[in-house]
Amino acid sequence: MIFPENIGDQLSIDELSFSQGELYTFVTNKNGKSKKNTLVASIRGTKAADIMTVLQRIPLTSREKVTEITLDMAKNMQAAAKGSFPCSSLVTDRFHVVKLVIDALQHVRIKLRWDALDKENEAIALAKEKGEKYIQKLFSNGDSLRKLLARSRFILAKESSKWTENQSIRAGILFKEYPEIEQAYNHVLTFRNIYECKCKSKARKNFEQWIEKTQDMDIKEFNIAARSIQYHLDNILNFFDNRNTNAFAESFNSKIKLFRANSRGVKDTSFFLFRIATLFA
Repeated sequence: MIFPENIGDQLSIDELSFSQGELYTFVTNKNGKSKKNTLVASIRGTKAADIMTVLQRIPLTSREKVTEITLDMAKNMQAAAKGSFPCSSLVTDRFHVVKLVIDALQHVRIKLRWDALDKENEAIALAKEKGEKYIQKLFSNGDSLRKLLARSRFILAKESSKWTENQSIRAGILFKEYPEIEQAYNHVLTFRNIYECKCKSKARKNFEQWIEKTQDMDIKEFNIAARSIQYHLDNILNFFDNRNTNAFAESFNSKIKLFRANSRGVKDTSFFLFRIATLFA
């Protein structure tokens, strides 16, 4: 489905699953604010060639009016956006980039949690061989080592100023037991603070310094994230031109997910798309 009349100068592009993992690509107009006149196009699948085939049915004069498109880090979406809207600037969504770095931190935590679980199982087996009862070590807040790592998930995803009293105690124990997690957590905070910059050139310098420091840290998960950020750096930096994000696209996706849940799933895809078009196009 395409609705050329809804096109604007600032668009978002994102994919969404209807049912059983079937993906659709949605192009939306930010000015629509997830209401009427928001939907520009709905395309089955996520192949760049398929997306461009549909979008290029919109007159070129209309597509040339688009100056900015926000999207995630998927290469196919970038190729489709640039091939369909030649005058646009691509902006890699801030929240997807920050999530990538936070995921790297969470992978470090999960890896240590599995190590702790493995050592605990070995200690239990050893105690059983000796005919002794295994006594689990507990910290002052009642957490065992593996529970400490499991319950720290949400702590590491937030800034320390937003921690509750119990979370602050848990974080103190966690950082004492695992200094490498504290180092990684502070590294994530440094990255998030880069987005507070108002100057694009300064932000570039800060990103490059962060990537260099990541290489010095030599943590595999962060090295993978740093390479991806370096590859997408130009599009990431385009955020600092107008500070636009993919928030409206995520809001649009949330409405469709709620609509899908209220309908108890999607049985008739064509009719579901018709209802979406009626509401948002």
